[in-house]
Amino acid sequence: MDLDRALASLGNILKLEERRGYNNRAVMGGIEAFLSRTLLPALDGNGSSQQAVLISRIAEELGGYSGLPPEQRAGKIRAALQVLQNGASGARKTPPTDIQPEVRLKQAPSGDVPGLDEPIVSLPGVGARRQGLFEKLGILTVRDALEFYPRDYHDRSTLRTISELQYGAKETFVAEIKKVTQRRLRGSVILLTAVLGDHTGAIEATWFSRNYVPREIEAGREMIFTGKIGQYHGKLKVEGAEYEDLERGLLHSGRIVPIYRSTESLSGKLLRRVLHDVVAYHAPRMEEYLPDWLLDRAGLMSYSDALSEIHFPTSWDGLEAARRRLGFGELLEMQLGALMKQKARKGQAGGVRICADHPDIDIFLSSLPFRLTGAQQRVINEVLGDIGSESPMLRMLQGDVGSGKTVVAAAALIAAAAAGYQGALMAPTEILAEQHYRSLSRLFATMEEHAPKVALLTGSLKGKARTAVYEGVASGETNIVVGTHAVIQQAVEFRDLALAVVDEQHRFGVEQRAALQAKARTTPHLLVMTATPIPRSLALTAYGDLDLSIIDEMPPGRQTIETRAYGPEERSQAYALLHEEVSSGRQAFVICPLVEESDKVEARAAVAEYERLQGDVFPDLRLGLLHGRMKPAEKEAVMEAFRDRELDVLVSTSVVEVGIDVPNATVMLVEGADRFGLAQLHQFRGRVGRGSARSYCLLLADSPGEEGRKRLEIVEQSTDGFYLAEQDLLMRGPGEFYGVRQSGALNLKVASLADLGLLEETRNLAAHMLSDDPQLESYPALADRVSQRMRSLAEAN
Repeated sequence: MDLDRALASLGNILKLEERRGYNNRAVMGGIEAFLSRTLLPALDGNGSSQQAVLISRIAEELGGYSGLPPEQRAGKIRAALQVLQNGASGARKTPPTDIQPEVRLKQAPSGDVPGLDEPIVSLPGVGARRQGLFEKLGILTVRDALEFYPRDYHDRSTLRTISELQYGAKETFVAEIKKVTQRRLRGSVILLTAVLGDHTGAIEATWFSRNYVPREIEAGREMIFTGKIGQYHGKLKVEGAEYEDLERGLLHSGRIVPIYRSTESLSGKLLRRVLHDVVAYHAPRMEEYLPDWLLDRAGLMSYSDALSEIHFPTSWDGLEAARRRLGFGELLEMQLGALMKQKARKGQAGGVRICADHPDIDIFLSSLPFRLTGAQQRVINEVLGDIGSESPMLRMLQGDVGSGKTVVAAAALIAAAAAGYQGALMAPTEILAEQHYRSLSRLFATMEEHAPKVALLTGSLKGKARTAVYEGVASGETNIVVGTHAVIQQAVEFRDLALAVVDEQHRFGVEQRAALQAKARTTPHLLVMTATPIPRSLALTAYGDLDLSIIDEMPPGRQTIETRAYGPEERSQAYALLHEEVSSGRQAFVICPLVEESDKVEARAAVAEYERLQGDVFPDLRLGLLHGRMKPAEKEAVMEAFRDRELDVLVSTSVVEVGIDVPNATVMLVEGADRFGLAQLHQFRGRVGRGSARSYCLLLADSPGEEGRKRLEIVEQSTDGFYLAEQDLLMRGPGEFYGVRQSGALNLKVASLADLGLLEETRNLAAHMLSDDPQLESYPALADRVSQRMRSLAEAN
């Protein structure tokens, strides 16, 4: 017998004996018989181990137990538990604390234990009838079951006596079924009522069932129950309690119990039982894929132990250690795969070498009407260095709203044009494309005869004008094309595309970016830009195969936006400030409260908000409405009217977050601001302050909780997008970041992208391992897992 498990079982037996009033019935034959027949013989050959010493001391404390009255037995049990508790600190860190349930895999129909790649139907308790239910959960094979981790855990390890049960609490207790009655209600519903008792009192329990009476509920049986304690006519009762036979071992109670995502018609108890069978048999047999030196260095438990602990934890510390181990493994695999993919890409030739020291580049940079920030200059050098290589560039450019990303793209496009090639810049909306076209035209105008020819191509361009653009692009007369999805239409043919720039890259799918790259004869250089600040370690993980450039410095002279947070009772003050700004010739945005149900519901809410504001709050102003259910042409028309000052106030859902550039807009008013994340609020704020006038961001809270108030305070006090991004990541997780590949798409089941420390640790470790062993030849098991993860990631994206 494993002595760790022996100690754990003994601890459970002693606690159970305490709950039963010291009746010497916690184990068959009594406690002394259990010690003499089961535990003490197991000490042969292990007499000097710490566990053996503990067992021997406990046996001494319990000597003569069966012949003592209950009050004297109580002292012996307390003394034995104290010995066990005092000695536990030197024992294994995460010992099993449950009486182990039996494992039923040996009962498989084939007579053999189902392998990891066998279908789930091969497991006992599944069968053809339940196979579809398991498959709905994504459990198709035994391996899927092993990696189907709990979504939550309930602590049912504390056993109470009936006299200790608390009204309203979910409690676990041991009791004997004293009496059972049943009554048939309307139809096939049966009401089962039982009186449960122990040495401290009794409680009534009820269950409703349909045409079925559980065989386990019969008078005279002693079981362990878990349920929420209610009351009826002043007496405590428990309804629908889960129950478990003590003799079969504790799986659903008396321990930290895993709670799995389930589906209708598949009970949590059945799912837990099937998964326990899989984990108990297969987890100890799983191959360790991380080297010993790494486990020691990072302080990680083994893969086998982690699988056992995450499914059926023996302690909260053990669960946390399991999560760290499995999350560490997932992130390390992903970091290794991304770095190996990045290195392979950089080792490929076939790209176009664009000369980075052409005189036109210097002419462009020296003719700029402003001085570049140090960050802009650094990033321009990084990009020009990339395109000067035959290895195709794949770089992400991150920069806060107003940080000057466009001039970086312009420098790269100038380099491509000066070298005799073509460049393309693709934006998600027509108004954004038009803004880029005007910005680039304005920047290039100072170059005079050296200026490249730029064309705008959008869906609204028709007839001869569109044909002219097509012809200019095909002949090479047009050096740079700025446009929307129209740029990747089949009719567009480039003479020699060498550089593609994608703005707000998260608004485009992988296929659309690939379609743009396919317009080139050879693999073009690709620069993707985003105005959504993402913490560096998160970006390096989610986009680990890309090189990363960050503009972390704002140009001098940028207007500081005054941010103010208002409570529900202060709404009129915010409206008054907005009205005052519009009366002085400015414009304003109003963002509608976030509605999470659906686009359709959010659109209805936006219409209602627009009508309220127009009719009751600002009847004398010209209001426009923008929401996600509008057709693209309708959106473009509204934004163009606002930009051309035909509207005073633009009422919008969050679709306005990225895009429109209206220097005359000085007020951003966000309704229900406490419902938005920090990153989104910062993006909203970036829509104003683009002109010379003082600008305001007004955050109106509906009924903020503590976390909502804290978010508003943070936005009110800081304008640093990257700081806000880190705070948002800590408070709300990576799901708030547009442009960040989600955990599901990355096939992360345990790891959190919000754990910046672990992201950094695994990134550095991956780089270190690959510097010594680029192909992971010394770690074949790890290399296999990395390959599997990258294949699944490629399929998902």
